[in-house]
Amino acid sequence: MGFRINTNVAALNAKANADLNSKSLDQSLARLSSGLRINSAADDASGMAIADSLRSQAST
Repeated sequence: MGFRINTNVAALNAKANADLNSKSLDQSLARLSSGLRINSAADDASGMAIADSLRSQAST
């Protein structure tokens, strides 16, 4: 007896889109909750470098 494997392409696409939207929402909520313009180097690498430089100068 053979098995038949069916895939639901529409459901797989819907899940992929839902996962993408969830990731985007998580990033937006992290930015809003911190109140900072730059949360990580991925947001603005040069801005993060400048901020770190200014922070180290202010602490010395």
